[in-house]
Amino acid sequence: MQSDPAPSLMASGLNLIAQGLTIFDQNLRLAVCNAPFQQMFDLPDDLVAPGASFRDTIRHLAERGEYGEIDDISTFVEERVEQALAFEPHYMERTRANGATISVEGSPLPQGGWVTVYTDISHTKAQEALLRTRASELSDQVLGHTEALSTTNRKLAATVTALEEAKRQLTQTEARTRLTTEMMPAHIAHVDGDGRYTFSNRRLNTVMPDRPSDIVGMQIADALGTFAYGRIEPSLRQAYRGEASVFEFTDEASARRIRVAFTPESAGGVYILSMDITEETQARVALQQNRRRALATQMTSGLAHDFSNLLTIILGLQSKLSHQPDLTPEAKVLIDGTLSAARRGGELLNAIGDMTAGRSVRPAATNIKTLLDDLRTMAQSTLPDGITLRVEQSDLSGQIMLDSGMVKDSLLNLILNARDACGPKGEINVHTRTVHNTWLEFVVTDSGPGFSDTALDHGFDPFFTTKGSEGSGLGLPMVYDMTKRAGGDLKLGNGTLGARVRLRLPLRPAPASTGALVLLVEDEAELRQHYRDMLMGLGHSVIEAENVDEAIALTADLPDIGFVLSDVNLKTGARSGVDLARQIAGALPVILMTSLPPGDPLHTAAQAVAPVLRKPYAAHELAALLTSEVAA
Repeated sequence: MQSDPAPSLMASGLNLIAQGLTIFDQNLRLAVCNAPFQQMFDLPDDLVAPGASFRDTIRHLAERGEYGEIDDISTFVEERVEQALAFEPHYMERTRANGATISVEGSPLPQGGWVTVYTDISHTKAQEALLRTRASELSDQVLGHTEALSTTNRKLAATVTALEEAKRQLTQTEARTRLTTEMMPAHIAHVDGDGRYTFSNRRLNTVMPDRPSDIVGMQIADALGTFAYGRIEPSLRQAYRGEASVFEFTDEASARRIRVAFTPESAGGVYILSMDITEETQARVALQQNRRRALATQMTSGLAHDFSNLLTIILGLQSKLSHQPDLTPEAKVLIDGTLSAARRGGELLNAIGDMTAGRSVRPAATNIKTLLDDLRTMAQSTLPDGITLRVEQSDLSGQIMLDSGMVKDSLLNLILNARDACGPKGEINVHTRTVHNTWLEFVVTDSGPGFSDTALDHGFDPFFTTKGSEGSGLGLPMVYDMTKRAGGDLKLGNGTLGARVRLRLPLRPAPASTGALVLLVEDEAELRQHYRDMLMGLGHSVIEAENVDEAIALTADLPDIGFVLSDVNLKTGARSGVDLARQIAGALPVILMTSLPPGDPLHTAAQAVAPVLRKPYAAHELAALLTSEVAA
């Protein structure tokens, strides 16, 4: 094997330098020296080998008389060692015991230790002496100035060397700092007391699109625009007063949610850190809504159960009472009214149950045109002949990750509300568009009277209704709930003619459909054949296992497996599909399938660890779930 030529080349280069050179590390151990250094001081080989002690070298030179007569060599050596440990830049000239004059120039290194250059200036000193001898006509003052100037020039040369090294280090540090700030997924900047950028990475337009990226020297108001600057100005003024702050706002131009942190500077400026937290906010909204749902479910489940039992008893008793002989007409009316109220109470309980049910949001690759066509077909049959429905789509192409069932339920609910507001004649419009590549927006408008001020304030409150006894007051709250659980937003307002409802959902394009290697775990051969054909028909490659142990071995041997499709109740082997999902959790996406009823403990355990498909299922159901799991 050939050795690395770099060290030998460096040593050869250093040996060509006329001056002696040494580099000692922070522990006063020799790292590098050249041949002229050894020759200048006639040092033995052990003192010029890497690792040689600075203390031993000084002691050797002192004992040999390099520094003249010394009363206490140990004290002299320790003083020199303490000076070396201080790592201060220095320049000195001294006359050696042999009569030669040398200059010693030392400079500390950034990582510790120092480099020293030893130059024989005997010839220069001799020339100075000769000049003094031959130029007797020159005054002693002129000669003194000449000698002082020569010494000063040498010191200046040492200072320039130190300054150049400091400049190199500062330039390197600045380059690293700028590279670091450019790699951060945030806008990092500094403005002076006049609001002018003195530093900025080039990330402003990634956090807030359509802004400039090269903004050093610009006023912050000009760089951000009127709306955004108006939102941050109060906090910026607070920072100028010395108060740090962190806040969020929605940028009107891009519809993105921005988090900004202002940190005051003692010199009067302000440091700025801003980040795009749109996706974080969407996830936070969905989590908060799920928590509210969980609390609502906990509070209403027991009450709904008991109330349902009471309604059942009331219905039973009223039914018996209605069959009693000799009932007066007035009593019959009262019985019918009681039965009607009880049935309405049951319907209300069912609506509450639907609203607090645990159905999770299951986004899948969705074609918006197909979704809107289905919506038009469903809604058209519910509208009277006098109402016109227009469903418009613009600037949308490709597939979007959506829970299409929830979206259609929500839009259909809004259309039915608009129908009730229009009366026998009117117009309903559904318009779809994207908003700054951040949101997918659906706007439903009608030609009715619009929302009242009370409805605008309380439209999302459960049981609030303007339809009297005809309305449950749960329609809009259910749409609001589904929207929030998807990380979206719902707004009520009035347009030029009637009501206007804006529903926004996170815009997440579906990933490109590519075949993957699927590990199919099924213990029954006929079912395994069926699911293999289904997967291959969807464009996937398939490998098979009959039990968990085989599946685990395959995942270890085949790194190209894309996801796992496993039965829950595996009869071969001691472990179930749930055990498999737990063991490979985080390493591979897993989808479980079962024919067990939802109340079965194993079915419940499966739902806690992975998505579950109920057998039998169709290919499109499997395809939608596979797409959503790979996207996640």
